[in-house]
Amino acid sequence: MTRPVIEYAGVSKVFAGSGRNPPVTAIENVSLEVADGEVVSLIGPSGCGKSTLLNLGAGLDRPTAGEVFAGGEPVVEPNDHVAFMLQKDLLLPWRTVRANVELGLEIRGAPAPVRRKRSDSFLRQCRIADFAESYPHELSGGMRQRAALARTLAVDPRVLLLDEPFSALDAQTKMVLQQDLARSLAAHAKTALFITHDLTEAIALSDRVLVMSRRPGRIVEELAVDLPDRDAPIARRQHPRASEYVTHLMESLDIRHLEVEAA
Repeated sequence: MTRPVIEYAGVSKVFAGSGRNPPVTAIENVSLEVADGEVVSLIGPSGCGKSTLLNLGAGLDRPTAGEVFAGGEPVVEPNDHVAFMLQKDLLLPWRTVRANVELGLEIRGAPAPVRRKRSDSFLRQCRIADFAESYPHELSGGMRQRAALARTLAVDPRVLLLDEPFSALDAQTKMVLQQDLARSLAAHAKTALFITHDLTEAIALSDRVLVMSRRPGRIVEELAVDLPDRDAPIARRQHPRASEYVTHLMESLDIRHLEVEAA
């Protein structure tokens, strides 16, 4: 039986306390699998441990209990199987867009001709080739995120970990970038674990949506998204059943209860 491309097996993470602050259990006994070529979204209340899960998957932190696997190998440090994309593009301001896209390849020791060929390909694919020699401060937020996506794809990871990459963008730009991402994931058969607070985004981009509880975060529901055209999220948004899925997720998260509690 083929192993999942990324797997969390009974994972818990406790952050040590300091002074009068007690230890905090961020996630508890989380098990989940993402198959080859699958896109899975994680949703849940703020502070439920979604980003902690991605940090563990990227090898940026170690679990207190349980194990994380990427490409069938235990994740104990940052590794070549996984690439991370965040809300902040983290482009280096002194490097051109092309040089930023090539950064991961440069770190891995790829020769200049290889870096140039791959950067050309992904700059075109992410529709930012005309700005290859521009600097980050010369770009809009959406263009910067396109550059960040090109940089992420250029290193050819098996798994993309995406932590709310479009949350800072306006609604129209967000939908265009979602389309770019979906097409790129489909074209290269990439596997992705995607954090979002936007329930419509989760439905538009995913094969499955996992709902997490409040802290300590646990997986409390799995929703399979049975809609066509995962590589066309704008069309998915308009599908008659899309609103039914969103309503179901709102009920799973108990949004109305949270609103009353906040008031």
